[in-house]
Amino acid sequence: MPRSTVARIDLQALRNNYLKACERAGSAKAMAVVKADGYGHGIARVASALNDLAPKYAVACIEEAWAIRDAGLTQPVVLLQGVHAAEDIAECSGKTFEPVLHGESQLEWLLKGGHRPVFWLKVNTGMNRLGFRPEELPGVMENLEKTGALSQLQGFVTHFACADDAGSAMTAEQTSVFINATSPWPTLLKSVANSAAHFIAGQPLFDWSRPGIMLYGGSPIVGKTGPELGLEPVMTLEAPLITTRVVRAGESVGYGSVWTARQDTLMGMVAVGYGDGYPRHAGTDTPAAIDGRRIRLIGRVSMDMLAVDLSNAPGVSVGDTVELWGRTVGVDEVASCAGTISYELLTGLTSRVPRIVQPSARQKPGAR
Repeated sequence: MPRSTVARIDLQALRNNYLKACERAGSAKAMAVVKADGYGHGIARVASALNDLAPKYAVACIEEAWAIRDAGLTQPVVLLQGVHAAEDIAECSGKTFEPVLHGESQLEWLLKGGHRPVFWLKVNTGMNRLGFRPEELPGVMENLEKTGALSQLQGFVTHFACADDAGSAMTAEQTSVFINATSPWPTLLKSVANSAAHFIAGQPLFDWSRPGIMLYGGSPIVGKTGPELGLEPVMTLEAPLITTRVVRAGESVGYGSVWTARQDTLMGMVAVGYGDGYPRHAGTDTPAAIDGRRIRLIGRVSMDMLAVDLSNAPGVSVGDTVELWGRTVGVDEVASCAGTISYELLTGLTSRVPRIVQPSARQKPGAR
């Protein structure tokens, strides 16, 4: 019989978060970002759950777009990283994949090939990862017009570097650069907004927003948790308590003996570890929960198990379920204790942990 370490997926929470993104996007439409296997939730699963709501999906690469088609979904799919080979252009054209072109080589593949899919251009407004600089844009547009490819251009995309930081002026600066760079072509569409931008008061979201982590209940804002932003956790990571014992005062637990009991302490071992994707750097005092009561980790996380202090949960038994993150303990809290972000925890959960869809009687109406 397999162990009961599982990730429970609440698809109604996902739908509610998407509707929250639409509400915050105002007049902009929201393309659902389902890259990285749906942020660890299963790309086919989450895309299918949003099928009647999302008019467009966004992924990183073409293999993720194919996973959406293999699930039987027909909406256009935006490839945020564009394409990685010339032959991918033909696939994009035949399957309504919309690559975001960000460099000269991708542009050459488009112009020299016999296929012209709908595409976007990425504008580098200051993040300096990908994209054409504003001063390069007129030449790019002239080339597209000369070769007859301009008619297939959907619009312009950029990405914010500091939208998660409410105190940063960079988002406003990037927005200004983007507006000025694209102003000669006012009829083309514009997309700038990651999840964080949905929570910036007065931030223009233009035509298409791109909600990602917020769909899954994680916070895109520094210093805020998902629930504080009105988001619902989609994933609950659970594992069984496999033993309990009293650690006597002066005794330690686990590798490195980094935690030592100051007094006799009821300790439990939980069947989850970094081999499952739980962060190794989540040490003593990282929260967990059992029967709705918050407890804490003690010592180092091992590959297959971790230790918890059960002082706040007397009466628990072997086989009881421990919540590592979910509705009682937010994934953002765990990420903060581990020195990372919820994105990494959700996408890093390994295949050893089965994803189980939670049944739900709730159903919110919605349409594309």
